[in-house]
This record gives sequence, C-alpha cells and structure tokens, in this order.
Amino acid sequence: MPSEVAVRAPHARHLRVVRPGELSPAARRTRDEKRGRRVLRTLSASAFALTVMGLVMVLSASSVSAFAQYGSSFLFFKKQLVYAVFGALVAVGTARMKYETWRKAWVPLLGVSVILLILVLHSATGTVVGGSARWIALGPISLQPSELAKFAVVAGVAQILSRNMRYLHDPIVWLTPIAVLVGGVCVLILLQPDMGTAMLIAVTVFLMLFVAGVRMRLLALSAVLAGGAGMALIMSAGYRRTRFLAFLHPWEDPKNTGYQIVQSLIALGSGRLVGVGLGASRQKWMYVPNAHTDFIFSILGEELGFLGELLVLALFGALIYAGIRIALKAPDPFGRLLAAGITIWLGLQALVNLGAVTGVLPITGVPLPFLSFGGSSLVVSLGAVGVLWSIGRAGLLPERAGQRGAGDRAAPRPKRRPPGA
Repeated sequence: MPSEVAVRAPHARHLRVVRPGELSPAARRTRDEKRGRRVLRTLSASAFALTVMGLVMVLSASSVSAFAQYGSSFLFFKKQLVYAVFGALVAVGTARMKYETWRKAWVPLLGVSVILLILVLHSATGTVVGGSARWIALGPISLQPSELAKFAVVAGVAQILSRNMRYLHDPIVWLTPIAVLVGGVCVLILLQPDMGTAMLIAVTVFLMLFVAGVRMRLLALSAVLAGGAGMALIMSAGYRRTRFLAFLHPWEDPKNTGYQIVQSLIALGSGRLVGVGLGASRQKWMYVPNAHTDFIFSILGEELGFLGELLVLALFGALIYAGIRIALKAPDPFGRLLAAGITIWLGLQALVNLGAVTGVLPITGVPLPFLSFGGSSLVVSLGAVGVLWSIGRAGLLPERAGQRGAGDRAAPRPKRRPPGA
C-alpha cells in the first residue's frame, strides 16, 4: 500500500492560525476603527446639537430684553449665529491641525491671553458689566480674555506634565512652572474680579494632576490649602459672602439677595414635564436676570420642561463620554492629558453653571458651554472640541500602515527560483 504523502499548498506557510472566537489583526483593526468613528460622531453630534439648542434658546430667552433695550428681538440671536458660524470654522481648523502643534503653540497663546487679561483691567480698554471688568470691546463685538486663557492653561499644564512624567514623585521639578502659570493667570482673573472662572481653572488643573498620576498625599494637601484659600477669598469680599449665604438660604430674602435663585427655581418648576412651550416663558419677561447668558437653562427648563432638561444633560453626558474615550486612546501622554483637560474643563463648567441655576451651588457667573450667549465662550469651546477631534483621529483612527505590529506585517513574497533549479 503506498505511503500517504502530506500535500502542502505552496502558500500554506503564509496562512495564519486564528483560534475560534478570536479576531484576526485585520478584523480587529476594522472593529476598532468603527468604534473610533462612533466616538468621533458622538463628539461632533453632541457639540452640534448643543450649539443649535443654544441658538434656539438665545433667541427665545433674549427676545424680550433685546426688544426692550435695542428695539429688535433678534439682536442677540444674530450675534450668536455669527459666533456659531465662526466657532464652527475654528473647530474645523483645529480638528485638521495635528494636536502636537499645541506643545509649543500654547506659549504664544498664553502670552496673548495674559496681555489681554492685563488690558481688560485698564479703564480705557476694559468694559465693566455688573461690577466686573471681563470684556474688551472691539467695535460691535466683545472679547472675554479669560475664555482664551482657559485653553492656554490646559494646554500648558498638559505639556509640562507630559514632559515630566518620570519625575512626578519630585514635585519641585514640575510644580514650580505649573504654580507660576496657573497662579499668574488666576490672579489676573481675580482682579477683574471673577472668582468663578479662577476657581474653575484651578479645579481643572487639580483634576489634570490626578489624571497624570500625582501622589494622593500631595493632591490632598493641595486640596486643603486651595479650599482654605478659596473660603478666605469668599468671606473677604462682601458681595461674595452675600452670594454664598444667599445660596444657603435663598428664601430668607427672596426679593433681594436670594432673588435670582428664587426666580430661577420658579422658572424650572413652572416647566414641569413638557414645559409651557417654546417661546412661551413668563420668567424671561425681566424676572430672571441674565436669562440668555448664565441662567439660560432656567428658561430652557420652563419652556421645554423636564424632558428638555434631560436632553441637555444627555448631550453633555455624550460629549464627556466621547472626551473620556478619546483621552484613554490618545497616542501619547500629552494627547491624553490635553484631551482629559478639555473634557474636565467643559464638563466642570457645565456642572458649575447647572448647580448655580438649580440652587445646588453658589452663583459664580460661569456660562453654560455652547448654550449661553457669548462669543468668546462659544468660539473657544468649539475650538476645544476640534482639538479633541484631532486627538481622537490620531488615537482612534490610526493609519493602517502605522498600526501594523511586527507580527502583523505582510509576509514577504517567496523569491522565484531560477529556471532549472
């Protein structure tokens, strides 16, 4: 009986053995790429939806006050629409840029921010509104330098920490430049005065240190010292102390110190489940101060009800989820810290604003990202989303050629044997 001869196909040595239930490297890449595209779509869709909702609510919330002061119900809406278009162009530009650009670009950006923060304190260039000099008037528009400073600080801290990841156990190496950077910006913002924005920047940097892996003992000590300094600043100024005490007991003086919180709660309570209808708010008739800026969520809750509020919270949740996913998949420590810092900043700012509107936190004058009226806030926020998109594109949608590992390279073609060999 002839012996059995094992016949091997000429290309058998190039085949891969895949265990049952295990994806091949190519299938794994395809799956990861699809997941990455879903994350980026979630980021874009949530930012777009929040911006559109902001346009609608700015038109509704500002119509009465705009007509009373300027004779046109569409004044603030037209401005916000221009800001939204410009912000979208900025977002597209930052999304197309390589995020590594901000490793060095944060320095001139910070320099511009500091110069503007100094100019805003000068009576000849700064515009005082509500007792605070936060804006610089440039013809028909106003620029708020502190919004630009937020991104500059986040990018700067991300770069400093990423360069010193191996020295996190030695805070002298990295803590000094961060303290100078954050402290200098916060002091200039406190001089406006704008304690809400200064605290927002400080807490954002604190959480970035946590993400970077700084020791908990140092973080706890920093939190205690910063908390004590913050409480001292609150109690040292009469208007801050009044705001803080009014937050604790707004109904004790509903016509004076607690007026804004009380009117905001009335607006939210009037909306119930489905709201009184878009454009039908009664509280926007000069009852809720700053109805189209810091307290736009109150009018939204009154007109769209609890379901509208849930929609806004879901959109912010989707934005934060996408930011977290992008940070986790970032290609390097700088990208991870930059994405984490932007996500923390936007999420924390939304939390602070919603807390003030609902009476859970003291009023700080911090706008609601994407929804509140304000060109500087909207443009910078959309630009930051573009930076997130750039980091996500690098981490979630890698080039196929660059993602091939040593075991995933195409096998070399066998050399042809010469005739007769």
